[in-house]
This record gives sequence, C-alpha cells and structure tokens, in this order.
Amino acid sequence: QVQLVESGGGLVQAGGSLRLSCAASGRALNSYAMGWFRQAPGKGREFVATIGSSGASTHYADSVKGRFAISRDDGKNTMYLQMNTLKPADTAVYYCAGRQSVAWSVRNYDYPYWGQGTQVTVTS
Repeated sequence: QVQLVESGGGLVQAGGSLRLSCAASGRALNSYAMGWFRQAPGKGREFVATIGSSGASTHYADSVKGRFAISRDDGKNTMYLQMNTLKPADTAVYYCAGRQSVAWSVRNYDYPYWGQGTQVTVTS
C-alpha cells in the first residue's frame, strides 16, 4: 500500500503563499487519484482540491478556487498544493489522501490512504 507524508506547512501572513508537498512511498503514484483536505480546530475535515490519476482533471472547493492549485509529478511520486492569497480562514491542518482510481473524488470516505497532516497558520 502507499504511504503519504505531507510537508511545507508553516506560519504565513494573510496574502502570502505556501506550497504543500505530499510525498508517496511504497507504490507508484501514477495509478492513484489524490486529494487535499483540511481540518480547522473544532470543525470537521473538509475537501480542498483533488486531481485524477492522469493529472488532466482537477476540482476545487469554492472557497479556494482561483487561489489554490493542485498538481502532481509522478516522476517524483509527489503531489503539490500551491496556496496563494492565503486568508486566516485557511488556517487548518492539511491532509493529503490517495485512492487507487483514475477518478478524483471530493468525499473523504473515498480515500483509504492518508498522510499525518501539516499545519498551516495564516495570521491577519
């Protein structure tokens, strides 16, 4: 099975940018659709962005559309989330997730494989 490890989180001021990475091991990532989810304190885990196994198809939550970009480099077995124009409301633990499918999904229960999460904090 695939193991996922996120990195790239940190503390940033509103309006700033961060790039999250999700490195996979154990399996080649090119047969997995991937997703990013986040969980703020006291809230449930919410969908952020997802990408199909080929990388040709992506989908975003309305709250991040136009500000975040999901991408993948299967040669490096890594997925990315470029986050621009960050807002305090983006503060959360960000998780990457994978499922062995060509099709992306916005539902967290469709993903059997999860990373441990990386904290993103945006200050005003």
